[in-house]
Amino acid sequence: STKLKVTGIDLFSAGDFNESDGDEVLVLQDPSQGMYKKLVLSDNRIKGAVMYGDTLDGTWYFQLLREGTDVSGFRKTILFGQHDLGDAGHGDSSKAVMALPDDAEICGCNGVCKGDIVDAIVKKGLFTLDDVRAHTKASSSCGSCTGLVEGLLASTVGEGYDAKPSKKPMCKCTDHSHDDVIQGIKEHELKSMQAVRDFFEWQTPDGCAACRPALNYYLLANWPAEYQDDAQSRFINERAHGNIQKDGTYSVVPRMFGGLCTADELRAIADVSDKYKVPEMKVTGGQRIDLFGVKKEDLPLMWKDLSDAGFVSGHAYGKAMRTVKTCAGKTWCRFGTQNSTGLGVKLEELTWGSWMPHKFKLAVSGCPRNCAEATIKDFGVVCVDSGYELHIGGNGGIKVRVTDLLTRVETEEQVLEYCGAFIQLYRLDAHYLERTAPWVERRGLAYVKEQILDNEPRRKQLYEDFKFSQTFAQIDPWKARAEGVEAHEFTPLKIA
Repeated sequence: STKLKVTGIDLFSAGDFNESDGDEVLVLQDPSQGMYKKLVLSDNRIKGAVMYGDTLDGTWYFQLLREGTDVSGFRKTILFGQHDLGDAGHGDSSKAVMALPDDAEICGCNGVCKGDIVDAIVKKGLFTLDDVRAHTKASSSCGSCTGLVEGLLASTVGEGYDAKPSKKPMCKCTDHSHDDVIQGIKEHELKSMQAVRDFFEWQTPDGCAACRPALNYYLLANWPAEYQDDAQSRFINERAHGNIQKDGTYSVVPRMFGGLCTADELRAIADVSDKYKVPEMKVTGGQRIDLFGVKKEDLPLMWKDLSDAGFVSGHAYGKAMRTVKTCAGKTWCRFGTQNSTGLGVKLEELTWGSWMPHKFKLAVSGCPRNCAEATIKDFGVVCVDSGYELHIGGNGGIKVRVTDLLTRVETEEQVLEYCGAFIQLYRLDAHYLERTAPWVERRGLAYVKEQILDNEPRRKQLYEDFKFSQTFAQIDPWKARAEGVEAHEFTPLKIA
């Protein structure tokens, strides 16, 4: 059997559902409800099945198909499902799944049968979906069997089962969630990690590898003027200000605002590459040049040379603003409607250096042909004849998400304001390590619009707060370390 593993799309198929001569076809269809069922019978036995919209009985149909069960005794009602026959198959899912045999496969991804799940619930005293996932792996992959697992929980546990998800603790050091901690930092003006741990009664004195980076970020985002960044609570890439590679060397990515570069800047990069014997250079997807194979002890010296040539850190290693990808725009392209490259430079000048919950990418496309791929970026601008379309919450990667259209504006100044406000809202509201795509899905586009579109004073305040925080963030870490800051981090240990 096969179940399409795409969130929001319920599609199930089993066997051969293309009928042949002598086969009989049973169809139940309700277009207004988005439901379709088709069974192909041969000699009163299921030969194939396909269902869309309502796939609850897929496991049952597959069981009948696999065992070659004669369905003549309940053929008149077979399309209506295993339980509550006559009610169009929309019966109690928990009763339907409990009627399955113990060897019925519930989770196809991990090969978990009904009996395994029920046995774990009873013997281990499981009460939540997360408990079942942790102990059996059922519903822990694609999630398409979640409804069946919840049905087993509801029937086995009874009144003790609550389908509402409980708040997930931030880490094992506390029972409080990310939202609890974020709210507490704001409302109670907690301005140090120790103050947060004391207020929330942390169970460990110094926190752990999961909560320390998160607390460091939340404090930095909320109190940019008061809080002192704790470098030791950051990941190694952020402490070293370079991406560590598989062989222990580092890559260095200078920032190129809007993807632009002069001949002198290219020569400077080439000279640095020769001087430090860089084995490989590569043009990145973010329209920059990546220098690979740099020794850790050479980083400060290389950064000094790049800083002297006018470069700042590209923050390619951090949970930070990464790049602003641009196309040629109307300056050169015959299809361009606005100066996309110039706007991209302004956006990057506004946003570079900003620490975020996760990496943050921007793009500006000069026309709807979208050569800069603005509609899969965290914040994207698509230029049109009348102005600019602003898009939010997209990303590439493992799970591609196309952006949502936030609004349309007429001027570059409006683009900068809306961008800064959106970034600040994301910085203050999202969980640490949460990209804008899952954040927008979790909070909802309506929430973002309410904060930024429908509330002009709120938008302008967010923008001003972002610009204020940038006065503390836009200090080039490469230049500082080239001048001796944290020199011990880059000095090789000597064996006495």
